[in-house]
Amino acid sequence: MRRSHLAFVPLAAAVALAGCHRPEPAQPAQAQGARAVTVVRLEPRAMSGSLSASGDLLPREEAAVMPEVTGFRVSRVLADVGDYVRAGQTLVQLDPALLQAQVAQAEAQAAQAEDQARRVQGLEGQGVLSNEQIVQRRLQAQVARANLRDLQTRMRKMSVTAPVSGLVLERTVRPGDLSAGGATPWFRLAREGQVELAAQVSQDDLARIRPGQRAMVTLPNGSTAPGTVRIVSPQIDPQTKLGVVRLTLPVRSDIRAGGFARAVFDDVGAQVLSLPESAIRYDANGASVMVVGADNRVRRVAVQTGQRGGGMVEILRGPPPGARVVQNAASFLLDGDLVRPTEGRAQAQAAPAAAAAPTAAARPAAGAPR
Repeated sequence: MRRSHLAFVPLAAAVALAGCHRPEPAQPAQAQGARAVTVVRLEPRAMSGSLSASGDLLPREEAAVMPEVTGFRVSRVLADVGDYVRAGQTLVQLDPALLQAQVAQAEAQAAQAEDQARRVQGLEGQGVLSNEQIVQRRLQAQVARANLRDLQTRMRKMSVTAPVSGLVLERTVRPGDLSAGGATPWFRLAREGQVELAAQVSQDDLARIRPGQRAMVTLPNGSTAPGTVRIVSPQIDPQTKLGVVRLTLPVRSDIRAGGFARAVFDDVGAQVLSLPESAIRYDANGASVMVVGADNRVRRVAVQTGQRGGGMVEILRGPPPGARVVQNAASFLLDGDLVRPTEGRAQAQAAPAAAAAPTAAARPAAGAPR
């Protein structure tokens, strides 16, 4: 009996050693061979600079200069396109020769009428002149004075002046022209030299813009200028479904009325479902992303993209919000590949702690070599 007991001890030890070195389960082995990837969550984010709009450069306020008297020749033109003029500055001088003669004649007539009116003062009821004659002389004096004032006013209008200070945008008058009533102004001025952008914005985006909001405006020559929203259109064009946003620009020589410019608005404040640009894959089938499922296997999902800004792309259609998406679309992954996901930095604060922790498939199996 003792020999048989001693023979059983080596056999039991051999069985125990064999049990310690049995093969590991297949699932942990696959997890160890899975590719490590960084994932980001599809969730709402504020896209700075994601809204842009284009439009024409227009004077903030335009002033037209036209003669107020007709029938007089232009003797001198004292301003030209590109000049900056001050309010009240003479731009055109009309020839006053004809009017000067009329003024001299009116002064003589007014003096005579005043003298005749003074002669009949105190003669009412004395029978020297009828009351009707006395009243007539006084009325003639009043008419003469009014006629003289009218001619003196017209004389002052011989100098055509700037109604406001500003930059001369257009000039159509020449020496020798005859002043006449018409629809074409002699000068067009940009008041204070201010030119602003009238940007055309869709009715959906118009609600995201507010007065005082800042934007960066790209000019026709490629340079940029800071802009500030002054007016947001209170109405939408029924044909184009666009509204106008007026942006104030600095007074600079390279900002010219009539040009075309593009504005990119800052801090639009809208939260949209978005992903990093690096997560979007483009091929013959269109745009797509690689979504990591609960089993840590990836699948390709087609997406429809929207606006862009700050390195992010809006996702209009695609995986549901909260989906885990491979951050680097250049990673060579196929549908069904097993991965070991790690949350990206962009999601470190927004993602819950449980989501940031390694999954069961990514953790080493108990007892596995480390």
